[in-house]
Amino acid sequence: MNKIISKEHFSDKVVKLVVEAPLIAKSRRAGHFVIVRCGEHGERIPLTIAQADTKNGTITLVVQSVGVSTQKICALEPGDYLTDVVGPLGQATQIKNYGTVVCCGGGVGVAPLLPILTEYKKAGNRVISILAARSKDLIILEKEVREYSDEVIIMTDDGSYGQKGVVTVGLEQVLQREKVDYVMTIGPAVMMKFVALLTKKYNVPTECSLNAIMVDGTGMCGACRVSVAGKTRFVCVEGPEFDAHEVDFDELMMRLKSFNNANK
Repeated sequence: MNKIISKEHFSDKVVKLVVEAPLIAKSRRAGHFVIVRCGEHGERIPLTIAQADTKNGTITLVVQSVGVSTQKICALEPGDYLTDVVGPLGQATQIKNYGTVVCCGGGVGVAPLLPILTEYKKAGNRVISILAARSKDLIILEKEVREYSDEVIIMTDDGSYGQKGVVTVGLEQVLQREKVDYVMTIGPAVMMKFVALLTKKYNVPTECSLNAIMVDGTGMCGACRVSVAGKTRFVCVEGPEFDAHEVDFDELMMRLKSFNNANK
């Protein structure tokens, strides 16, 4: 049982939870995630660790309410408990000084992007962060991102904040004006697909973090399988990060839709 220490609403559907988990906070690195469960018969939900506080023994999770299980998690209040928090899981991000790194985050993808761009900056990179969402009220963690970014570009679909347009509009502006050494992208699969197509055109190495369907988190069930460079890979143990130019995003998006009819 892991206690909820604090809760903040980013929007009606997105909340930030600070959760008591001292051992995970101590061992977690950028890119790691946890699998949480709310209730004895609750679904196992993978969530990337947005922040960790080793002094207070807490981790920060950003949860979007998209189904029954995430609705239950988002409904928790300080003092309530998550039934299980397992982790840290997955492979940590490979952090080094590339030069100029552009970090593209879409929607709640900004949460897992935050610890990664933070470490890129600490490693001496010039960090340009592009945050994208449908509207101003869905842009999250902007203040925290700005703290570790040399430049922040905001893109909104409706033009209510920053520039009007999708993340690739802002990314191409950067690619056209200066040399970019590396790109990291986290967000909806369709967003990452088009980021990868754009950076491939400019011949810029690009990493993506995949949010696949997960069940056990150990690679045994095979639910999180994806095709990377024509080979089957398991996101929970070999990822969540892969070369974006080698991911079969069309297959991934089809698999992510596999439960849509069952949930209606």
